[in-house]
Amino acid sequence: MSEKNINIKVKVWKQNGPNNEGHFEIYDMPQVPTSASFLEMMDILNEKLLTESKEPIAFDHDCREGICGACSMFINGRAHGPDTGITTCQLHMRKFNDGETITVEPWRSKAFPVIKDLMVDRSSLDLIQQAGGYISVNTGSAPDSNSILIHKDIAEKAFDAAACIGCGACVATCKNGSAMLFVGAKVSHLALLPQGQVEAKERVQKMLAKMDELGFGSCSNTGACEVECPKNVSISFIAKLNREFLVANLKD
Repeated sequence: MSEKNINIKVKVWKQNGPNNEGHFEIYDMPQVPTSASFLEMMDILNEKLLTESKEPIAFDHDCREGICGACSMFINGRAHGPDTGITTCQLHMRKFNDGETITVEPWRSKAFPVIKDLMVDRSSLDLIQQAGGYISVNTGSAPDSNSILIHKDIAEKAFDAAACIGCGACVATCKNGSAMLFVGAKVSHLALLPQGQVEAKERVQKMLAKMDELGFGSCSNTGACEVECPKNVSISFIAKLNREFLVANLKD
């Protein structure tokens, strides 16, 4: 069976930097294999632009295996494109129709300034995690951690929270630009485990304070973040975050 190809137009956001005005440019892309991933299509487009002595489109990518979340793009109005539970690198061109115009934009958030074209600075998420999203107390060696009994249900919830890859899709999707799902996942996966409970109070307070400082918006419980999360992180972790924060303030 021969491979199916489609003819598309790609409407891409172009911007030289955070202080420059951006604009859309439209490119014709004939005969794109439907088996190609979205990033492979972008590679084909950049190769075409280079052969025409034009500047290629800047975009982030790394593992291309759905693990790192670096391939952050807003495609046809959805974070990571028209599919659920995947990153952009896992999106394939068979999800699009022949003759379609595909609109590609960077993450839109005050906390994610544009570096160039589709690349944004997501270091604000790293700063939130550095503010307290880790364990600094002595928890012993690996054999010691294996000797601590943890109920299966709690371990599974911690793993579900730890699935967050910090791509920022939740922030880009939220109408308020909130990072509550990201922070909720990071706080929860440590607060659920006994090793992380020693610093739980300080952690949640520091991470939320840093989130506010960096200009992220507040959560209004629309649930859009959960829908577009490539790892299906549940908004129940936002409720867990709120409980942790309340308990921390009551203890103070």
